[in-house]
Amino acid sequence: MTPTALIIRTAGTNCDRELAHAFELAGSATQTLHLSQLIDNPDQIADFDLIGFPGGFSYGDDIAAGRILANRIRHQLWQPLQNAAQRGVPMIGICNGFQVMVKLGLLPDPKLGKQTVTLADNTAGRFIDKWTPVTADPDSPCIWTKGMDSFDLPIAHGEGRFVPASDDVLNQLKSNNQIALRYAPGQSPNGSTDDIAGICDPTGTILGLMPHPERFIDPTHHPTWTRQPDTWLTQTTPGLRFFQNAVEHVQQHQPQPV
Repeated sequence: MTPTALIIRTAGTNCDRELAHAFELAGSATQTLHLSQLIDNPDQIADFDLIGFPGGFSYGDDIAAGRILANRIRHQLWQPLQNAAQRGVPMIGICNGFQVMVKLGLLPDPKLGKQTVTLADNTAGRFIDKWTPVTADPDSPCIWTKGMDSFDLPIAHGEGRFVPASDDVLNQLKSNNQIALRYAPGQSPNGSTDDIAGICDPTGTILGLMPHPERFIDPTHHPTWTRQPDTWLTQTTPGLRFFQNAVEHVQQHQPQPV
């Protein structure tokens, strides 16, 4: 079975093609639909096996990054997305997509459906574009980071500082092993609480992260690739592995309609 991934785009989205390419390299078919197309026919969300919220600057990041897109989805597409979550559809939100997910309430828990964390302005007070080391939590249920450990990923954001609403929210994330990805100790680029770079929902099927795995799907994307051994060019990149993990999960579990 070849799963099909839905890529949701709107005004200001600029990473949808990279995200679709990553899914396709991992073995999935893709369809990119504008938000308006989904609002006109919300039922089509049920046809997809995977869902991606790409990066960019949706609606110019007016008010706050991802806020307008999250509000539009909340009022017009929330139930179909909740249904998808209930049937186990893997979802990923990258950078702006992560910002949308937390403001929408898909993360940390789509069953609660409310915002309990946010991505605030970087402590540096400026946009940061760089490669940074991250570490995946081996105890996390996250299907996207399964079997992964420490690696580099690129970041590009001005509002990436992960902030929970309270200590109780943070403790809940820790106790559920929902902190799927952290920046390496002492190397958080944005001042995130507990070095958090990405979180998943309690089931591990929904992931949001600020780094961009879709920008590291070929070994030559890494800035040091010319200084690596020849075997480097034959390896599967960590970025591509995210999407392979999700595609393999769908092929093994094949979510069924509610």
